[in-house]
Amino acid sequence: MPASVEHLVDYGHALEFGSFITPSAANPNAPVALAQISEASGLDMVTYQDHPYQPAFLDTWTLMTFVAARTDRIRIAPNVLNVPLRPPAVIARSAASLDLLSGGRFDLGLGAGGFWDAIEAMGGGRLTPGQAVTALEEAIDVIRELWDTSEKRGVFTDGTYHRVHGAKRGPRPAHDIPILIGAYKPRMLALTGRKGDGWLPSYGYMKPGDLGRGNAAIDEAAQSVGRDPREIRRLLNIGVLSRDPAEFAERLARLALDDGIGTFILAGDDPSLLQAFGEDITPAVREIVARERGERGTDASPVRSAAFLAARREGIAYDDLPSRLTAIEPGDFGYADVRATYMRGGTPGIVLQPDSPQQVADAIAYARRHPALPLAIRSGGHGVSGRSTNDGGIVIDLCRLNEIEVLDAERRRVRIGAGARWTEVAAVLGEQGWALSSGDYGGVGVGGLATAGGIGFFAREHGLTIDRLRAAEVVLADGSIVRTDASNRPDLFWAIRGAGANIGVVTSFEFEVDEVGEVGWAQLAIQVDDVATFLEGYGRVMEASPRDTTVFLVMGGRRPGQPQVAQFYGLVDSADPDTIIARLQPFAELGPLVQQSVQLTTYAQVMANADLGPHHGSGEPHSRSALLEHVTPEVARAAERMLESGAVPFFQLRAVGGAVADVAEDATAYAHRAANFSLVAIGGDPGRLDRAWESIADHADGMYLSFDSSLRPERIAEAFPPATLERLRAIKAEVDPDGVFRDNFAIDPVGSDAA
Repeated sequence: MPASVEHLVDYGHALEFGSFITPSAANPNAPVALAQISEASGLDMVTYQDHPYQPAFLDTWTLMTFVAARTDRIRIAPNVLNVPLRPPAVIARSAASLDLLSGGRFDLGLGAGGFWDAIEAMGGGRLTPGQAVTALEEAIDVIRELWDTSEKRGVFTDGTYHRVHGAKRGPRPAHDIPILIGAYKPRMLALTGRKGDGWLPSYGYMKPGDLGRGNAAIDEAAQSVGRDPREIRRLLNIGVLSRDPAEFAERLARLALDDGIGTFILAGDDPSLLQAFGEDITPAVREIVARERGERGTDASPVRSAAFLAARREGIAYDDLPSRLTAIEPGDFGYADVRATYMRGGTPGIVLQPDSPQQVADAIAYARRHPALPLAIRSGGHGVSGRSTNDGGIVIDLCRLNEIEVLDAERRRVRIGAGARWTEVAAVLGEQGWALSSGDYGGVGVGGLATAGGIGFFAREHGLTIDRLRAAEVVLADGSIVRTDASNRPDLFWAIRGAGANIGVVTSFEFEVDEVGEVGWAQLAIQVDDVATFLEGYGRVMEASPRDTTVFLVMGGRRPGQPQVAQFYGLVDSADPDTIIARLQPFAELGPLVQQSVQLTTYAQVMANADLGPHHGSGEPHSRSALLEHVTPEVARAAERMLESGAVPFFQLRAVGGAVADVAEDATAYAHRAANFSLVAIGGDPGRLDRAWESIADHADGMYLSFDSSLRPERIAEAFPPATLERLRAIKAEVDPDGVFRDNFAIDPVGSDAA
């Protein structure tokens, strides 16, 4: 907590300057042009009064939206919005929408206004000043609750003046929109201290001493609820305080240094005045304030709120972060969008987002200083195994390393960042008539899939994703950044193709991609009367199909009173409709066809099936994986029993085989080259899933890392044959002897007690 209220004069806020423009409808382009002049003159924000009942004025929301589209940098705010005239749920969605459309350039100024008669019927009569404050406070609570998308449940509030029952949350703004409150009276000043992010009065309405008294009231209210008064920015609408530029600058500097004002907003519609304010006055004010703050020793660093600091986790050196490395903490606005993965909830203590290999090295060094904490590496956050988040630990999120670059068009050589998503990759490659096999969902990150294997729609024809890899850039546990390929550190190149999560953080991949034209994309729904016979038939048809055909199967348990249905989906690498139909016909004949869709399209369109927004998974995924050489009658009957148990609502068979088996088993750390199928089962109860899985486990010829969430020690030997595991342990001992990368199918290095 800072010094007592009476000793706070200068809050140390970075100075900002803005304009206050009349939204006149007489010349509708004028307030837009003045905003552009404000931006060109270096001002930080442009604001407009909100009088929707005034026919001489443009509607403020419409004007602000138009101005956002005609400017690039300047922030936009109402000065201030009349809350009585707009329901707070409407305000919340409008503000969030404009913030998203403007790239995070919207601030929300709110005022009690003079029109509470618009809602007086809700309160049973005309509102008193105290009731108006209550109504505004309820509105602020509704707005903030609707912006909070970390919860999935609807918003329920039962205020006296504003009520919502089950309102859907969102959209989430692009940034933490500050709520600036236009206030003068004691109750409203107290509300500003408790709930506001800024105080926005007008200097012309104030008497000598009002700023000091207002600051004291706000500070006292803030401290009463455990807030640091410095969290609340002090803004001030001003007129021309002097025609002498030097005197004008000096008066503003005194208001900053003696009355705590951090933002000055000049009211006026004279373009030359706004230009002079931005280009001449503001630099002079900044110079005076910087000089005197230096002499006083004023702390001008950003203030972390008490709520923010309370959200920090024990055992993390938050103040020891590498410079310039983006970090998101539990108290940050963006934390809700990075805490979880696609299928798993998480509460990491800190999420680091490096934007270069060197920053990845810095992040790893930071993690090494916290050896007791879990460490997760995330590319897209879609992994079924859920290992790209944790509870209380560190996450290194590679989302900023998402570049996609053509290195050599003639050789079809491309470089792809680990944080890119396969939707994005397919789109860029598709422009060249190329493709790279990449799983079945475009939201998956490149890094996780391209270090585990990559079982996708072109696997039978072109091999696994790792089979097209020609080089990679890796950051090792000691922070060294190395390039590896077949001739340069070949041991690493061997290991990252199938066990990359153990070796280091791959920041970029170089692939040799394939020429691919139009393809046949099929989705078929088949009624299943005899599960075992159907599964055995699928395996037989899939193995007999040409390599240009890859079809996956998904189904669940039987539902009471409904026929059991299996879904086929996959590709035929052909632009000839007759060929496509001929390839699919044997699958369609496996049972009554209840639904079908066959399209001639591109691989980029097939992979454009993803929501690339943030993940908000919850709970813990429970999945098991097996690689199978054949879907034998025994496997089919075991799968049938598992589905009948009710423990497995999601069952998938992916086709592998073909070109995958052309690669020698010892050529990569992915060694199970003889497998023709990958089987995945997902259930809600790990105990029931494991018991149901026992009938499958005896028939497995290995497992695929990305699809198994279990933590059984035996899983390491299931994933890697003995010779592969022995070689991986030796490499692990060389590049990560301390086990920095231990939270994703960790291999114990040679010489360790565990090994």
